[in-house]
Amino acid sequence: MKFKIDQDYHIHTYLSSCSNDPEQNLKNIINAEKENGIKDICITDHFWDENVEGASGWYQPQNFAHISKIKPIPEADGIKVRFGCETDMDKFFTVGVSKEKFDEFEFIIVPTTHLHMVNFTLTEEDSKSNKRRAELWVERFEKLMELDLPFHKIGLAHPACSLMAPRTREDYLEVLSLISDEDMERLFSKAAKLKMGIEINSYDMKFDEKDTDAVLRMFRIAKNAGCKFYLGSDAHHIDSFCEAIPYYERVIDILNLTEEDKFKLPD
Repeated sequence: MKFKIDQDYHIHTYLSSCSNDPEQNLKNIINAEKENGIKDICITDHFWDENVEGASGWYQPQNFAHISKIKPIPEADGIKVRFGCETDMDKFFTVGVSKEKFDEFEFIIVPTTHLHMVNFTLTEEDSKSNKRRAELWVERFEKLMELDLPFHKIGLAHPACSLMAPRTREDYLEVLSLISDEDMERLFSKAAKLKMGIEINSYDMKFDEKDTDAVLRMFRIAKNAGCKFYLGSDAHHIDSFCEAIPYYERVIDILNLTEEDKFKLPD
């Protein structure tokens, strides 16, 4: 059976500093997702645990008390609503959720591609080289999977995100090209064994047709390695939900994804 577009495991509310949109509240999110046929959603506001040292100035206010303002998570007719978070990995490969907080979340998504945060997720020297950025894509993914994490509820957020090389589109495509098939095969094979989810992020999928192979190479490799995928709108505003659907559809068709390829959180 073809992969159904019925989930969204990457959503920001007004509590994420990158949204700060009062209309991006739970009531409006639930209504928008219902209109698009989505039945399983997870709220993933940006979060850095106050019990983990090293928060950047941007992350510091986005602590547990802050993101918990969205609670209580309501029971919604016809749609499952979950409480999760999007944390980060700093330049020392520290992830911003303490073990004590794991049980507070149904899903934790971790981007290894937030390489626009110079001096937080990478050094200034590392930021100067596309080759080094490609090496960091490999190193950060590898280090993530070496951590003691509950991988059954861990998602790799936007693995093809252009923020890995934010200066120009050409830089981004070059960084993708510098990551070898062999490294991708090794890493995604390990991710499949850990049973972590791999995100199909709607923003990553807004590529020109000529860039299809460059962007989707990692997802083809991940599929062949046995990885499971989840959908993430990465919505910061209400109109983002509807905009995500055609990008999902395109990628599902290109990769020939089925329900067997879907990562699902338990009911």
